[in-house]
Amino acid sequence: MKIADKSALRWRRHRRGRQIVRGTAARPRLSVFRSSKHIYLQFVDDDTARTLGALSTRAPRFREAYQGSAGNLKAAAALGKIAGELAKELAIAAVVFDRGGYQYHGRIKAVAEAVRAAGIKF
Repeated sequence: MKIADKSALRWRRHRRGRQIVRGTAARPRLSVFRSSKHIYLQFVDDDTARTLGALSTRAPRFREAYQGSAGNLKAAAALGKIAGELAKELAIAAVVFDRGGYQYHGRIKAVAEAVRAAGIKF
């Protein structure tokens, strides 16, 4: 399987999932994008098509709290913890988790568990 084929398959899985997963103002969608080096998170209200908050392993807020490689499980867990804090600042108590077509495994799972540990309900 070629890299482009893997990318196209992930995109198809992501689109299928987005037919079901929908964020509202009361329960926004926590969207995850993962690259080989970084992870990007967004809290999205799909009703108004607005991003309520965003965070990534490239953000200064993350870099202040975590030193080291941004593409591993420890970084994903740290990002999830900071995302939980950001959600509380934005008065978000519950989210709908959008794994973005990725398997619920590894860094995606670490982010989700850390956000849950911060007190945000899925």
